[in-house]
Amino acid sequence: MVRLESLKKSNQFRKALKEKKIHTDYFSIFAAKNFFKPKIKANLLISFVMKKKIGNAVKRNKIKRKLKAIVQILIKKRGAINKDYTYIVFGKSNAYAQKHNVLLPLMEKSFSKLNK
Repeated sequence: MVRLESLKKSNQFRKALKEKKIHTDYFSIFAAKNFFKPKIKANLLISFVMKKKIGNAVKRNKIKRKLKAIVQILIKKRGAINKDYTYIVFGKSNAYAQKHNVLLPLMEKSFSKLNK
């Protein structure tokens, strides 16, 4: 089973933010080749980030949970997300009101563009 492992140190975030990126109306994804190893080899290195400007904690956490659930679905699809990359997903306030069935294909398309 693949688990999501978050980045911990600021230098890890800085490295990942310098590489590939893609922006949509609902989220931005930054990706970099794995520059450090996850604790367990099967884990996916991914962090979800929300700015305080988006709203209160309830709204930020709901967006984060929604994006995490979509990533969990994409992990189960073979080849949708490449585990050789480290990802940072910045949620945007538009994602709060949007349904999963709109965000899922958009996120799948974004990850496939990044993995080319």
